[in-house]
Amino acid sequence: MTKSRLVISYVIIAVLLITASLLCIFVGTTKIDISEITKAGSVSNSIVLNIRIPRMLAAIFAGGALSVSGYCLQTFFHNPIAGPYLLGISSGAKLFVAVVMIFIAEKLSVLSNVALILAAFLGAMSAMAFVIIISKRVRSMSMLLVCGVMIGYICTAICDLIVTFAEDSDIVNLHNWSRGSLSKVLMDQAIIMGVVITIAAISVLLLSKPMSAFLVSESYAKSVGVNINSFKIKLVILSSLLSACVTAFAGPVSFVGIAVPHLVRKLISNSKPKYMIPACFFLGAVFTCICDLLSRTLFAPTELSISTVTAIFGSPVVIYMMIKRSKDR
Repeated sequence: MTKSRLVISYVIIAVLLITASLLCIFVGTTKIDISEITKAGSVSNSIVLNIRIPRMLAAIFAGGALSVSGYCLQTFFHNPIAGPYLLGISSGAKLFVAVVMIFIAEKLSVLSNVALILAAFLGAMSAMAFVIIISKRVRSMSMLLVCGVMIGYICTAICDLIVTFAEDSDIVNLHNWSRGSLSKVLMDQAIIMGVVITIAAISVLLLSKPMSAFLVSESYAKSVGVNINSFKIKLVILSSLLSACVTAFAGPVSFVGIAVPHLVRKLISNSKPKYMIPACFFLGAVFTCICDLLSRTLFAPTELSISTVTAIFGSPVVIYMMIKRSKDR
């Protein structure tokens, strides 16, 4: 029964991903003439190749990365409410990227994509280090989440301070990016996202065996030969890298990393990491593709922040999880 449910679940996710991807390409404010797509220079060809396909790919990789990052953090803290957005990790990445965008990007125009990823990674790691320090002093996960929210407020306040030193054009770019959007992602950036995120996600999958042992308990993991310190370091680095890569190009995107792993657990009814990680990646891709499609079509021509849409659908899942945890206690 378990194997058949896994197969059915993966088939459902695959169908949803294909459907969501096609909708992202062919649905929008501008009608696409399918017969014109293959004709170079046509309006439909230009829109599909230069705007919608890069945006669709960015949504797939962003959703997959945030979901896997969230699952890694939930494993690390042994808590299903942990996620890169609520713990302030995305906010740390946001702050460092803002600094690069305002003060450094023009001087490093050739390496701007690399600079953004590195800045986001350093910011995410800094926030993660702070969260880990707090977690050793605070027993309650709710207090840890409050601290994460505070990190987010602090980073936002510093970003607002940085804006006072920025040029008008930089302020506009920073404002649009900081709200969370895939509208400015170009094909080369989508490819960079894809390469970095794919490598990181595969690396997480290779950790599925020690993750299974760690989920039982830290002492059990030690008893079966897992190097706990090394494992934790790898988990922190990979989860931060996944979150940072998304933040670098799309800005902070909320609640995907918490909601999707929970939905996956309900769907496949199997908590083994080797099944959870791929399912999280692809269902996260579906979730983000649909949210991005809604963000640009619901009130067209006005476009919503993708983080607004993910929050609308993701926050009820988080509220449900918190209520359920309080009742279980």
